[in-house]
Amino acid sequence: MSVPALLKGRLSLPVIGSPMFIVSTPDLVIAQCKAGVVGSFPALNARPKEVLEEWLKRITGELGDYAAKFPDKPVAPFAVNQIVHHSNDRLMHDMEICVKHKVPMIITSLRAPSEVVQAAHSYGGIVMHDVINVRHAKKALEAGVDGLILVCAGAGGHAGTHSPFALVAEVRSFFDGPIALSGTISNGAQVLAAQAMGADFAYIGTRFIATEEANAVPEYKQMLIDSAAADIVYTSLFSGVHGNYLKKSVAATGMDPENLPEADKSKMNFGTEGGGDKKVWRDIWSAGQGTGSIHDVLPVAELVARMKREYDAAKAALVAA
Repeated sequence: MSVPALLKGRLSLPVIGSPMFIVSTPDLVIAQCKAGVVGSFPALNARPKEVLEEWLKRITGELGDYAAKFPDKPVAPFAVNQIVHHSNDRLMHDMEICVKHKVPMIITSLRAPSEVVQAAHSYGGIVMHDVINVRHAKKALEAGVDGLILVCAGAGGHAGTHSPFALVAEVRSFFDGPIALSGTISNGAQVLAAQAMGADFAYIGTRFIATEEANAVPEYKQMLIDSAAADIVYTSLFSGVHGNYLKKSVAATGMDPENLPEADKSKMNFGTEGGGDKKVWRDIWSAGQGTGSIHDVLPVAELVARMKREYDAAKAALVAA
């Protein structure tokens, strides 16, 4: 296992909550960290850009107060996601704010983030980068990232197509550092399975949408409960990069989820302030294939506690076997 120093002794469960556009706000991040799992949010969720500093002050302040009040409880660090792409005209501003407030972890997406790595390392932060294949993983490591997030088949949002068994094994053949695994992980037994495959952490998004603290409308949360793997569509239409979305949310806009055109990749849209169809980002709902394992909406603390029981029970069952 390869666990960064800043995470040692600060997790109740080896889980990183993935940053979700619109859904992840300070309420969710703070609840995740208090429960002992890493909480994260996309910098672009803080709008206008001046709000980012307000969010960071609130998160660091509340987590610091909580840790002082409950010194025996693990309080996880938090992470900010940065989209490293020419469409993100906020990147420089947002990283300057992250450096100012010494954000413990930066999660980067899309291009190899050499400039972000240098900025984070300047104050002792670490960078983990989203990848969907070996080529992207090697490029990220060349850029100096501290860890990799393997976004495999079935993950919500911009997912890859590789089996986690294949991708983890291939990456482990040349990288012994921190790895987080993403793709249909919804319970504690699956967290343990991710570790058994060679990952250090489970990277979980969709399951945290169905929590009380998530910034998602009730209809979105209910659709997760009512859906299964067959209700997920994999398409590049909405951002220019392939991702997984709830078919019912696509159908509700009048489109046929079974007959969606391919997107123009030159017009990628990741929700930056430079434009894009805001209705798409509001009404087309991302989700992974693990939605079939979601049956309720819970407070984050209760969900993480249940996942910890499931994790411990799975580990005990393996020992008994």
